[in-house]
Amino acid sequence: MKASTSVVNNVNLGWVAETVEKAKEDPTTLHKRVRLHGEWALDTASAFQFKTDVEYEEGTQRIEIDSPSFLGGKGSRLGPTNYCVVGMASCFALTFAILAARQGVRLSKLAIDAECNLNFGKYLDVNEEPVVEEVRFRVTAESSDATREKLSELIRMAEERCPAVYMLVHSIRVQAELA
Repeated sequence: MKASTSVVNNVNLGWVAETVEKAKEDPTTLHKRVRLHGEWALDTASAFQFKTDVEYEEGTQRIEIDSPSFLGGKGSRLGPTNYCVVGMASCFALTFAILAARQGVRLSKLAIDAECNLNFGKYLDVNEEPVVEEVRFRVTAESSDATREKLSELIRMAEERCPAVYMLVHSIRVQAELA
């Protein structure tokens, strides 16, 4: 994509506008797939339990995951749920920042405190209570361009449009099969 001088909230609005224009001609350009190949480390000497190399536009990033010790890991890396919460919070922040930028709201601050309350009872066959009880975001957003009401409206819009929140809130079919 071509560089743009119109960057608001660390969002390149030129690139976003170009994406929107392409999508108007061909909506399938907005369909994206995330793929990865991960491997579970069976060697007990390994510092982690799971690793994957994830490709992105500029290269590849290795991610190593380990479970907390109460779930049988060593607690030497972030656990899978940590990555899930980080993904949700960063996706929500991105969605909020893009929505604000596209509406001309320049943010002077955007921060998210995220909290996910988990119950491992069902996971460990102790009870049938929900595994995830709640996810909470506390958004700190400041702007001289927007009222508190406008910022609250942007939060509501981000809740509706954030892909990570959508995956959490809506029932999505997950298929797992033996290769």
